[in-house]
Amino acid sequence: MVPVSTPDSNTPAELAAPYGSGPTPPSAPIKRIRTHHLQAAKNNGTKFAMLTAYDQYTAQIFDEAGIEVLLIGDSAANNVLGYETSLPITLDEMIVFSRAVSAGAHRALIVADLPFGSYESSTAQAIDSSVRLMKEGLVHAVKMEGGAYYADTVRAMTAAGIPVMAHIGFTPQSEHALGGYRVQGRGGAGQALTDDAVALAEAGAFCVLMEMVPSDVAAAVDAAVAVPTVGIGAGNSTTGQVLVWQDMAGLRTGHIAKFVKQYADLRTVLSGAAKAYGDDVRAGTFPGPEHSF
Repeated sequence: MVPVSTPDSNTPAELAAPYGSGPTPPSAPIKRIRTHHLQAAKNNGTKFAMLTAYDQYTAQIFDEAGIEVLLIGDSAANNVLGYETSLPITLDEMIVFSRAVSAGAHRALIVADLPFGSYESSTAQAIDSSVRLMKEGLVHAVKMEGGAYYADTVRAMTAAGIPVMAHIGFTPQSEHALGGYRVQGRGGAGQALTDDAVALAEAGAFCVLMEMVPSDVAAAVDAAVAVPTVGIGAGNSTTGQVLVWQDMAGLRTGHIAKFVKQYADLRTVLSGAAKAYGDDVRAGTFPGPEHSF
């Protein structure tokens, strides 16, 4: 993981070893995760964690928990706004979520998705949309779906000072063209994914995210590029992993993808709290004297 060590300021100088300079002081804590910290993780063979966030409180909680990268995903469409897919969410909506996350997180690298329709028309459109996310949403980088076709766009974006995380494999914005939610890269298609990753990394993408890709293909992609990779349903060979936080924390019900591990049952906790509150109100026990002026 990315180091989070804190200097020990309570060690008196007189307790240092009599020979030599004593133990090497711990490195200074990282004030903000940057793209070069993710690259260092790749170079050192260590890992980093990434979660989606869409509001200030989850951003603050995940930030304080040590999550290195927060993603304002276009998955806000179907995890927050109630849309059936990620396609309807707009750039303006993404900017609102981005500002909320940026307000809550002070250490994590903050990345926002370019939503469907905000970059496909031209390189100029991609740059303009990214600039809005960075200026108005206060994010540090953007994520863009698509393969080698977008290499020239990525090259222009990085030249303009926009850090780009590439997204290949299953790309939800293209679900209708891909025939639904299907694993990508099986059979002979694995080499095409590797070619996509190489082209995007060479164009300047600081990271390549792979979604719903066979683990052996993801391992081949990771070996083929010098930049860090992030997986979601792509095995354990990537430098980082990402999950939608509502999936990770067990907030939603219904079908859970094979690649999701639930670390809590937050839906049951919240449901129980809401029921207890409702019962207290109806019984007249809340608010009590201790809650009254």
